Amino acid sequence: MKTKINKTNVARLLDKAKVPYELVPYEVDENDLSATHVAEQLGEDISRVFKTLVLHGDKTGYFVCVIPGAEEVDLKKAAKVSGNKNCQMIHVKELLPLTGYIRGGCSPIGMKKHFPTYIHWTAEDADFIYVSAGQRGLQVKLSPKDLIREAKASVSELT
Repeated sequence: MKTKINKTNVARLLDKAKVPYELVPYEVDENDLSATHVAEQLGEDISRVFKTLVLHGDKTGYFVCVIPGAEEVDLKKAAKVSGNKNCQMIHVKELLPLTGYIRGGCSPIGMKKHFPTYIHWTAEDADFIYVSAGQRGLQVKLSPKDLIREAKASVSELT
């Protein structure tokens, strides 16, 4: 029996834009919110599971980086592509009021406000990738080209 998956705001926005996607649930481990855990749960290669990070730059303010799950964002590269001299990850307690999402459920689509978004160049090589569907335990599988268009993102070197 298939369990009904409730549509998230991300799914509603993708429906409205007529973007093909698939909602894929996974088992959440509150002690391990890593993309590596998500990839294991999905039975997918970690290179297809992307994480969404929110940063703050000294000149431009907030911006978003979407990078492969096993990678770490390079703050110097992120600052450069976003037009900042330096930047840092925001504190986890800032995430929900700023984006409407919690840690482990932050999606590059459907934040409270659109922030400049940068996606790691390796996404373009894949026929599909996963990003959070806006809640823990649910990923959205879609074409990177569709994600880039819907998130109004630039493709960059971020790691």
